[in-house]
Amino acid sequence: MSQILSVYGRMVAAGEWRDYGISCLRDMAVFSVFRRTAENPLYRIEKRPKLRNRQGQYSVVGMDGQILKRGHDLKAVLRVLERKLIRAVD
Repeated sequence: MSQILSVYGRMVAAGEWRDYGISCLRDMAVFSVFRRTAENPLYRIEKRPKLRNRQGQYSVVGMDGQILKRGHDLKAVLRVLERKLIRAVD
């Protein structure tokens, strides 16, 4: 959880994200990230323990439902979100 909140804090400081939601379902846990409270989530960080021995239990899912990154290591999976933070400086 601390790795997710670390990325979340950096994105809030950059002004990209404003709110989050946590859902604990029977077969997975979801951390959803919102730009505004009333919108659909920009990203969902999901943990599905049943996929632990296959493609990996952690995944980042985009707004359209596309899986952006999946793997066994949460830190490696969250790197796809940190790329959004890197911008060119003039």
